[in-house]
Amino acid sequence: MKTKCQKQKPTRCTFSLLRQICNFIPNHLVPQLARETGVEDDARTYTPWSQVLTLLFAQLTHSLGLNDVCDALALHSSPFSAIRGATAPKRNTLSYANRKRDPRMAEKLFWRTLEHLQNLCPGFGRGRRPRFAFRFKRMIHWVDSTTLQLVANCMDWAEHRRRKAAAKCHLRLNLQSFLPRSALVDSARHSDAKQASGLWQKL
Repeated sequence: MKTKCQKQKPTRCTFSLLRQICNFIPNHLVPQLARETGVEDDARTYTPWSQVLTLLFAQLTHSLGLNDVCDALALHSSPFSAIRGATAPKRNTLSYANRKRDPRMAEKLFWRTLEHLQNLCPGFGRGRRPRFAFRFKRMIHWVDSTTLQLVANCMDWAEHRRRKAAAKCHLRLNLQSFLPRSALVDSARHSDAKQASGLWQKL
């Protein structure tokens, strides 16, 4: 008898990759988190779900900026709206939403979705250790960072060089599941060694 977690042969699917990812997110989760974090109070025509879907699209397509994201979604507005009624944003709308809305909603969305998937499939995110890690008895976590280039006149807190601004995303990664355990975004001046203790105190 096959269990839910057993691998099955891949089947053809007419859904896009973006839509397949969205199917893993429960329908009620984003509206619930929007109410908890107060994002719903600032949302009028551009819903929190549309913003989440826009950011997922930007990540999957490696978009370079607002123009890239909004122009692409405007060309694919019909299939985009077919995913739970999402709407393609204008450049000013997306910029304002990303600047004003509480980013904690995205963090909570990740952890709640991960918890949901682990309830459906207890083995999710608990894969085998890589071969080179077998000799370690305890779980291993990696700490790494990536630099995010920013616009200097808009992000004065992220001063990096004379005419440049940048932030650094420090990530704590579970070596067994290759899933992040915590992330910290701060100015690019701090090294991984200085931020490691803060990453360990988080979930």
